[in-house]
Amino acid sequence: MDFGLNETQKSIQHTFRDFVDRDVKPVAAEIDEAKEFPLELFKKVGGLGFFGMRYPEEAGGTAADIVSYCLAVIELARGSLSLASVCAMQSLMATYFLFRFGDPRTKTEYFKPALEGEKIGGICMTEPDAGSDLNAIKTTATAVADGFELTGQKTWVTSAPVADFFTVLARTTDRDRLSIFFVPAHLDGVHVGRNIEKLGVCGSLTSEVSFDDVRLPTEYLLGGLGEGTSRLAEILAEIRIMTGALAVGVGTAAYQDALEYARTRVQFGKPIGKFQAIKMKLADMAVQLETAKQMLFYAAWLSDRDLPRQTEASIAKLYASECANSICDEASRILASYGYAMEYPMQRYLRDARFTLIGGGTSEILKLNIAKDIGL
Repeated sequence: MDFGLNETQKSIQHTFRDFVDRDVKPVAAEIDEAKEFPLELFKKVGGLGFFGMRYPEEAGGTAADIVSYCLAVIELARGSLSLASVCAMQSLMATYFLFRFGDPRTKTEYFKPALEGEKIGGICMTEPDAGSDLNAIKTTATAVADGFELTGQKTWVTSAPVADFFTVLARTTDRDRLSIFFVPAHLDGVHVGRNIEKLGVCGSLTSEVSFDDVRLPTEYLLGGLGEGTSRLAEILAEIRIMTGALAVGVGTAAYQDALEYARTRVQFGKPIGKFQAIKMKLADMAVQLETAKQMLFYAAWLSDRDLPRQTEASIAKLYASECANSICDEASRILASYGYAMEYPMQRYLRDARFTLIGGGTSEILKLNIAKDIGL
């Protein structure tokens, strides 16, 4: 394995780093405080080709590798985890199944504009009584003469209030197995419910969505009937790698702010970074951040080569998310009262980082999966 970045990867990293420093960081606080979808920046990210990084050129993408994708996600999350999370959702879960199984007309009307940031997608998996346990899903798609009739309620749907289409996991085949469906948001019976107020990532709007006898044509079934669980497994590792990249990004932001503060904040006649207690905190943070990045890039490297990576992806996501929260906590302590003040971004990092403990699988679920993978 080559631990160095190639020229293309360096170029992608620099492009997104410059974009974040110029366009995102100056308005990151406004995104958080407004609690509104960052549509203008979302479209700019689309203009950079981010939404098509994982897709081949013939489909309108740029065919970038997963390592490059992670580099872009890290930079976006360093600027605003709200922006990064909605963009990551669009680039992976919201569009993947449409790319794989959508019919030509649907791809033309929805998939290609989604790669440009002109249409927004969401994925509907979680339900009030079904989170980690997909077997508890109650939403049903009943076969009718000309297609399916979709009924049920979903929750924690990212970007739902602004979405043009949804990817929905529902129970089919006599309600025994799960299938995946494409559902345009404008169809009769599709209702976006209340917005869920969250502790962090406030610019990433999250809502309930209900489906009341929504009629779907046969071509809106994405993949084979009853193949939902196996199809979801196709991108499960990438979901966890992506969430790990989000965690590394927000951890990087907190670490960089704490390091700069330690260099410039003077107490007792010298910068606080000269005191051993602060040095040790920053050293620990640097170790955590670097280790998380290396594990993340290793999992991404395996994914690029289509090698087994489920365990590595789980480890990378678990470690990166736990480290991000630890780093944000320690960074806040270094800033002391300023880390507690709403006018400084540290409190936002601290709130936002909690999201990475949940998305892509909770730490507890990941530990159970890892234990199973090692034969326990």
